[in-house]
Amino acid sequence: MGTPRLYLDHAATTPLLPAARAAMSEGLERWANPSSPHAEGRAARGALEAARARIGRALGFDGAIIFTSGATEAIEIVLRRAKAGSRSISAVEHDAVRRAAPGADVLPVSADGVAASPAIHGKAPLVAIQAVNNETGVIQPLGERIATVRESGGLLLADCAQSAGKLPLPDADFVAISAHKLGGPPGIGALLVRDLATLEPAGGQEQGYRGGTENLPAILGFAAALEAGAGWLDRARILRARLDVAIRESGGIVAADGAERLPTIASYRMPGVAATTQLIRFDLAGIAVSAGSACSSGSLKPSHVLAAMGWEERPAREVIRISFGPDTGEADIDRVIAEWQAIAASARIMEKERAA
Repeated sequence: MGTPRLYLDHAATTPLLPAARAAMSEGLERWANPSSPHAEGRAARGALEAARARIGRALGFDGAIIFTSGATEAIEIVLRRAKAGSRSISAVEHDAVRRAAPGADVLPVSADGVAASPAIHGKAPLVAIQAVNNETGVIQPLGERIATVRESGGLLLADCAQSAGKLPLPDADFVAISAHKLGGPPGIGALLVRDLATLEPAGGQEQGYRGGTENLPAILGFAAALEAGAGWLDRARILRARLDVAIRESGGIVAADGAERLPTIASYRMPGVAATTQLIRFDLAGIAVSAGSACSSGSLKPSHVLAAMGWEERPAREVIRISFGPDTGEADIDRVIAEWQAIAASARIMEKERAA
């Protein structure tokens, strides 16, 4: 048997946890529509509301929870229907935010990807700042930003797709989360709302804020995944630090090296080697990594995140993302380091041959 493949693209999606799989299997036995008034429908509704309460407890959140198809839909609901004035977003937001807020004011970021404090224009603005960047892992100082927005009477939307279940939730007005980033099933997420009065209703389900029959099996899997927790983050922090050191010693560059970063996500530049070449080499070696966001890694466009941080186009095209999961171990990191060094060595040899 050959060497098993190594999956290090957990920021794109994390494999379904056993507890979530078991919960979904149970949910598939509850076939009734939770909105139906008969006994079967009431039983389904009871399971759904119990799962909603479990998710709130797991996240330490006591506001309203609206189930959605994922973080993207949650983000769109807020940016299109929040009762607020002008829209502002940070320059490093996920493409889902950028698409849902055309014409929004853009908050610049530092060279390490930290969003500037918003300059408030107009009355009661809506500001969108992610909790953790999906490409670099940079953790935004949301406590400070929320205070600034609240002073103006505004509202803040936090995209917590990468941080939910790993870091405490920020005290934002709206929080978007996605189950498949934390070991739950794809196609389910939630919008957490501090005060429903700040959101225009639309739809027949979810307290009138979203239409469509609720996906009970996925919701049960979502709750189970959150309850499983992320007790492996301390181990991930040690592993990521080890990889950072090895990359630097091999001539690589750690993106946002000076910022506080989530232990599970990192982006690295291999000078002189295009990210596409690196992805092919890693894939042939049985290692799955990515080049930036999974939503745009198949495009030829350079990362807007790195561009906002001041990276020029050529260096930005030499960056890959490596993201850890609960099963990532020391041997996996050693394997990545060995392959990185082999690719970099091959590039140096080719460069010498071209120069000769």
